[in-house]
Amino acid sequence: MVTGTLGRYFGLRFLVTAILVFVGILSLVALIEYVELMRKTSDMPNVPAVVVAETALFRVPQIAERIMPFSVLVAAMSCYLNLSRRLELVVARAAGISAWQFVTPAIVVALLLGLLATVLYNPVAAALQERSQRLEVEYLGGRAESGVQNNGNGFWVRQINADGQSIVNATTSSDQGVRLGGVTVFTYDNAGHFLQRIEARSAELGQGVWQLSDARIYATDAPPRDAAEYSLKTSLTAAQVRESFATPETVPLWDLPMYIELAKNAGLGAAAYRLQFHKLIARPFVLAAMVLLAAAVSLRFFRFGGVQKMVLSGVAAGFLLYVLSKVTDDLSKAELMHPIASAWMPVVVGGLTGLVALLYQEDG
Repeated sequence: MVTGTLGRYFGLRFLVTAILVFVGILSLVALIEYVELMRKTSDMPNVPAVVVAETALFRVPQIAERIMPFSVLVAAMSCYLNLSRRLELVVARAAGISAWQFVTPAIVVALLLGLLATVLYNPVAAALQERSQRLEVEYLGGRAESGVQNNGNGFWVRQINADGQSIVNATTSSDQGVRLGGVTVFTYDNAGHFLQRIEARSAELGQGVWQLSDARIYATDAPPRDAAEYSLKTSLTAAQVRESFATPETVPLWDLPMYIELAKNAGLGAAAYRLQFHKLIARPFVLAAMVLLAAAVSLRFFRFGGVQKMVLSGVAAGFLLYVLSKVTDDLSKAELMHPIASAWMPVVVGGLTGLVALLYQEDG
């Protein structure tokens, strides 16, 4: 009964700390995103301030989802260091409770948090991210009075039809590539000679055509002209556009199998969607691995000293694990590593590192 009471107590302490850390990071990310968007739209007087605030707010859940493992790492270290500072861990050990017994509740809580984040939080974050991209296309990705706001980066795709070929660039994408913002199109004839450049505020994919809005056409044999609507022929299908412009992070967990199947049926690669699906499945275990890493560097008593070094080592371990995750993600997207191996390698490396360190400290 004592073990069960202590387990609930340690689990509750970790849960409260994790929520506080996550809310704090959420608030910081929201503030940074709002300031950044305000800076970008400072020369766009027609953009309402409430739209900027909504766009920043809708982006926050997706960004916070990416840094969720680091939040759990910080929360676990903070929780165990606080328990050690208040000598509660000393009392627990004196009562015959091993380190495994007060680490297990946090691992269980981390698994439950990861499950909720995958099943409930991810669909909400994906929907809000998609909403923010729609606002970007509608308000922020277009043209101000001085011309098109296009920094030359973003999404690129090449299309070929009977009239020639064209290259489409967009700074923003929504509806999985069906709607684009900040569009620049370079058209060529069948012999490869440049014909014209088209810049538009937005574009929407129709049946065999891109419908451009607020377009300006720069032709080689005529002065620039404006067009409220301009139709550009295309042979691209929705599946092909989705592969070029879609971002898997904006697809909810429950829709990812459908997108994977659509990409397969269209003969396109689905590595990014597969990777995102397996990363979401592995998320609960990633959070549990972060708890093990945090426990490995946080269970030392304050009177032994070296707390600063332990905290720095925990942060360094989390950063290295993040770098490993990014490297495996890039390898998987380039189809040089299987998505399952890429998604689960950080779990295996982080979990085994924390487990071995705890075994050495407690039983070695």
